[in-house]
Amino acid sequence: MTIPMFHGTRRLLAISTALLATAATAQTAAPAAAPVLESETAYTHKLPAPQPHWAFIRGAFDSGGTRIFDGDTGKMKGMIDTSKWSDMALDPTNSFYYVSETIWTKTIRGTRQDMVSIYDTVDLKLQAEVPMPGRLLIGERKNNFVISDDGKTGYVYNLSPASSVNVIDLGKRKFVQTVDLAGCASLMPNPAGGFSALCGDGTLATALINGKSATITHSAPFFSATNDPIFDNFVYDRGKRQATFLSYTGLITQATIGATPVIGDSWSIQAAAGVRPGDTKPLDVNWLPSGRQPLALHRASGHLYVLMHMGEYWTQKAPATEVWDVDLAARKVVKRYPLKKPVEHIEVTQDAKPLIFVNGENTTWVFDAKTFEQKFEMERAGGGLLDTVVGR
Repeated sequence: MTIPMFHGTRRLLAISTALLATAATAQTAAPAAAPVLESETAYTHKLPAPQPHWAFIRGAFDSGGTRIFDGDTGKMKGMIDTSKWSDMALDPTNSFYYVSETIWTKTIRGTRQDMVSIYDTVDLKLQAEVPMPGRLLIGERKNNFVISDDGKTGYVYNLSPASSVNVIDLGKRKFVQTVDLAGCASLMPNPAGGFSALCGDGTLATALINGKSATITHSAPFFSATNDPIFDNFVYDRGKRQATFLSYTGLITQATIGATPVIGDSWSIQAAAGVRPGDTKPLDVNWLPSGRQPLALHRASGHLYVLMHMGEYWTQKAPATEVWDVDLAARKVVKRYPLKKPVEHIEVTQDAKPLIFVNGENTTWVFDAKTFEQKFEMERAGGGLLDTVVGR
């Protein structure tokens, strides 16, 4: 029987025949040459010495890693291995990054190990680990781990349960001793040979170390820890040997640090801006300092940059909506800068053309410190503590 074929059917048969012929030809042709794969070569990028416009940005609260960003380009340069709850300190000679940290043999359980880890600044490689008896497990504090002005000694705050400080010889890379410091915390190096700390009774303690012994003295009280506490993330100027403190109501106090610290009088940042001073009255809304890291000092010019917000007393952890530029010598707020988004941390570089870094919610902004012109907005750059290169 003959099956009739329509025009479309003939075309399909022709195409099928052509495809079969092509496939047969391909099977008999010589195979194509295999691609040449180049082997990968591992390498380590070398960093220059820490630069004046670099910022060291911690991850958000309870997350690890300190990212190094270049304020001139807005680009990330590298990352220092800082685990959550660790504290980082910068070497005044810019040779090392120091990390005071705690780890366990089974992540969050097992044998606990407390140490100061030392990283090179060029390739960020671990250079040494210095074991020590213990340290305080808490984040978001700049002054739990500080370095002496000459870069030779580290002081690590501990609470177990009494307050104490571990003394680390960074040159010999060994633990030296623990100094008991009842009722005190928030450290600063003391150029007379030891450290000073804020205390719950409103005094400033000074521990001068001579060999294995330490002599501890206290200043007269200059603030109230119950009625108007001081922010523990204060600033310390190595060159002037001077600490600048800020209270929850907005009082600024400066102290010259030495064997016998000299504490100056306190004055209101709000009055310096021409507004009503802060107070502790309930439901009284006013301009008040706030944030986790609320102040940054440009040491050469003596300008203090303070995070401010409108709120009641005890709202000191609220994100800030303005930055106030304070001339400390004149005791005057010379500029006020509104922020597009609330922030919690602030830091400033220490060169002649300083940059301001502020951050919150895992985003960091870079501004010109003199004009407050925005340079960069860096998303996912970290939302924690900020550091910049200080030097000696």
